[in-house]
Amino acid sequence: MIRILDRLAAMGIEAIPYKGIVLSEVYYGDMALRQSGDMDLFVRRHDVAPIQSAIRQLGYVLRVPVPDDAAEDYIASGYECTFDSPAGRNLLELQWALEPRFYAVDFDMDGLFQRAVNVTVAGRRVKTPSPEDLLLVLSVHAAKHVWGRLIWLCDIAQILKLGNLNWDWVQAHARNFGIERILHVTLLLVNRLLATAMPAPIEKSILADRAARAFADEIDLAAPRGVSYEEEQISYFRFMMRLRERKMDRLRFLARLTFTPGPGEWEAVRLPKALFPLYRLVRLGRLASRFARG
Repeated sequence: MIRILDRLAAMGIEAIPYKGIVLSEVYYGDMALRQSGDMDLFVRRHDVAPIQSAIRQLGYVLRVPVPDDAAEDYIASGYECTFDSPAGRNLLELQWALEPRFYAVDFDMDGLFQRAVNVTVAGRRVKTPSPEDLLLVLSVHAAKHVWGRLIWLCDIAQILKLGNLNWDWVQAHARNFGIERILHVTLLLVNRLLATAMPAPIEKSILADRAARAFADEIDLAAPRGVSYEEEQISYFRFMMRLRERKMDRLRFLARLTFTPGPGEWEAVRLPKALFPLYRLVRLGRLASRFARG
């Protein structure tokens, strides 16, 4: 990770690691106390192309090759690219957005970079998201995977142990992004499964959120039975829509899910640049086929 950050810094490019060993070192106190299998870096959208070139020079190979004529569209509609290296598969993830566009969580990435804080990892100064930003980022990530791994809740619990978070800021930004329910469900699960106290400044708000409590009940009951939500099934997408508290966000989720193409569409059909708008129809056809199979 340090080798990558040093290369990018020499190019005048800022990158922000936010999970893995950085989270372990900063919030657990020792990078050996939390297992991690890859590196996650937030980068700015306009830096993706030069970063990819620099990363390849360090021996990393793009996991899903994107045709040159599709690269611009991929960056516009996507959110990450993943790299393999001789040291392992999926070892590095570059992210210029929090989630795929169709989730309709338009997080303030410019603000995240501005609010980033300096920390020390293995003796090197690096930037990482502020605790408040990281709480929202990790809550959304856990929700995307339906809170399917306990380690994600453990990470939230470690952040809560700081005890000095700006809860007015957290609540206001969660409401602005339409993820207040996601935040409440996350904090309820951390409380129930890890016996971590809910933050006093927003405890009444959390307990008053009946929808969030119902989601927490559903997940709490499903987890011991091994119930999982496969991300390619209709039940998963319905769950994601129900999870959003604003009707407009649910509609945006449905529209973007239906018409936002991605690597799957580009791999299925290769169209010339002039016909790229037709990838929306390819996307619609592939979704219809997938849902028909259940």
